[in-house]
Amino acid sequence: MILANAKFPLGRLVATSNAASQLSPEDVAMGMARHASGDWGEVCEEDHASNEEALVERLRLMSVYTSSSGITFWIITEWDRSITTVLLPKDY
Repeated sequence: MILANAKFPLGRLVATSNAASQLSPEDVAMGMARHASGDWGEVCEEDHASNEEALVERLRLMSVYTSSSGITFWIITEWDRSITTVLLPKDY
Protein backbone atom coordinates (compact mmCIF):
# COMPACT_ATOMS: atom_id res chain seq x y z
CA MET A 1 0.00 0.00 0.00
CA ILE A 2 1.47 3.33 -1.06
CA LEU A 3 -0.09 6.48 0.34
CA ALA A 4 0.63 9.97 -0.98
CA ASN A 5 1.10 11.54 2.45
CA ALA A 6 2.93 8.63 4.09
CA LYS A 7 5.75 9.56 6.47
CA PHE A 8 7.30 6.08 6.29
CA PRO A 9 6.99 2.83 4.30
CA LEU A 10 4.47 0.32 5.62
CA GLY A 11 6.16 -2.76 4.18
CA ARG A 12 4.06 -5.91 3.87
CA LEU A 13 0.54 -5.48 5.27
CA VAL A 14 -0.90 -8.25 7.43
CA ALA A 15 -3.70 -8.70 9.94
CA THR A 16 -4.33 -11.27 12.60
CA SER A 17 -7.23 -13.59 11.79
CA ASN A 18 -9.12 -12.14 14.75
CA ALA A 19 -8.71 -8.56 13.49
CA ALA A 20 -9.58 -9.56 9.92
CA SER A 21 -12.80 -11.22 11.07
CA GLN A 22 -13.94 -8.33 13.28
CA LEU A 23 -12.89 -5.19 11.40
CA SER A 24 -14.34 -3.88 8.16
CA PRO A 25 -12.02 -3.24 5.22
CA GLU A 26 -13.01 0.44 5.48
CA ASP A 27 -11.91 0.64 9.11
CA VAL A 28 -8.60 -1.03 8.30
CA ALA A 29 -8.02 1.32 5.34
CA MET A 30 -8.84 4.35 7.49
CA GLY A 31 -6.45 3.16 10.18
CA MET A 32 -3.66 2.47 7.70
CA ALA A 33 -4.03 5.91 6.12
CA ARG A 34 -3.97 7.63 9.50
CA HIS A 35 -1.05 5.52 10.76
CA ALA A 36 1.07 6.14 7.66
CA SER A 37 0.44 9.89 7.85
CA GLY A 38 1.64 10.08 11.46
CA ASP A 39 -1.81 10.35 13.06
CA TRP A 40 -1.24 7.89 15.90
CA GLY A 41 -4.89 7.83 16.95
CA GLU A 42 -5.74 7.24 20.58
CA VAL A 43 -2.26 6.68 22.02
CA CYS A 44 -1.26 8.43 25.24
CA GLU A 45 0.96 11.50 25.13
CA GLU A 46 4.05 9.44 26.01
CA ASP A 47 3.41 6.95 23.18
CA HIS A 48 2.78 9.82 20.77
CA ALA A 49 6.20 11.26 21.66
CA SER A 50 7.77 7.80 21.31
CA ASN A 51 6.32 7.43 17.83
CA GLU A 52 7.65 10.84 16.79
CA GLU A 53 11.10 9.78 18.00
CA ALA A 54 10.71 6.41 16.27
CA LEU A 55 10.20 8.17 12.93
CA VAL A 56 13.69 9.66 13.25
CA GLU A 57 15.43 6.77 15.01
CA ARG A 58 13.76 4.05 12.91
CA LEU A 59 12.08 2.26 15.80
CA ARG A 60 8.76 0.43 16.00
CA LEU A 61 5.61 2.53 15.47
CA MET A 62 2.26 1.82 17.11
CA SER A 63 -1.16 3.43 16.66
CA VAL A 64 -4.49 2.82 18.36
CA TYR A 65 -7.88 3.36 16.70
CA THR A 66 -11.53 2.55 17.28
CA SER A 67 -13.56 1.01 14.46
CA SER A 68 -16.96 2.30 13.38
CA SER A 69 -18.48 -0.54 15.43
CA GLY A 70 -16.54 0.42 18.58
CA ILE A 71 -13.73 -2.16 18.42
CA THR A 72 -10.30 -0.96 19.55
CA PHE A 73 -7.51 -2.06 17.23
CA TRP A 74 -3.80 -1.51 16.94
CA ILE A 75 -1.52 -1.00 13.96
CA ILE A 76 2.17 -1.75 14.45
CA THR A 77 4.96 -1.11 11.93
CA GLU A 78 8.21 -2.88 12.77
CA TRP A 79 11.45 -0.95 13.21
CA ASP A 80 12.82 -1.98 9.82
CA ARG A 81 9.54 -1.00 8.09
CA SER A 82 9.31 -4.49 6.59
CA ILE A 83 5.82 -5.29 7.91
CA THR A 84 2.77 -3.53 9.31
CA THR A 85 0.30 -5.57 11.35
CA VAL A 86 -3.34 -4.85 12.22
CA LEU A 87 -4.37 -6.60 15.41
CA LEU A 88 -6.73 -6.44 18.34
CA PRO A 89 -5.21 -5.83 21.78
CA LYS A 90 -5.99 -9.39 22.89
CA ASP A 91 -4.01 -10.70 19.88
CA TYR A 92 -0.75 -9.20 21.20
